[in-house]
Amino acid sequence: MCLYTIIRWVVNALVLILITYLVPGYGIASFLTALIVALVLGLANAIIRPFLILLTLPINILTLGLFTLFINGFMFLLVATIVEGFDITNFWSAFFAALIYAVFSTIISASLDKKQGV
Repeated sequence: MCLYTIIRWVVNALVLILITYLVPGYGIASFLTALIVALVLGLANAIIRPFLILLTLPINILTLGLFTLFINGFMFLLVATIVEGFDITNFWSAFFAALIYAVFSTIISASLDKKQGV
């Protein structure tokens, strides 16, 4: 289980670096910074994101869950203010980076879960 977690952490950091080539206005200084961003983003998504989703539940229901994409973009902006070397110039860069990250993270998690036999 520990090796699986480390592999997911490193792969998520690699995805964060890949996004720098796809989204203008988004940058990561180094691989070490990407590892730190992946860790802080995971912690923020585990601790802060559930409260934001609960707080914005009425608008989330009205938009059929699409407002969650904006919350994900906000989480990227929040992490960018915390981690030095992780730069996002505007909300739309954060929004599209979060969207791409979610897609890649879902695909990677599904493939790693299959290989692990979960």
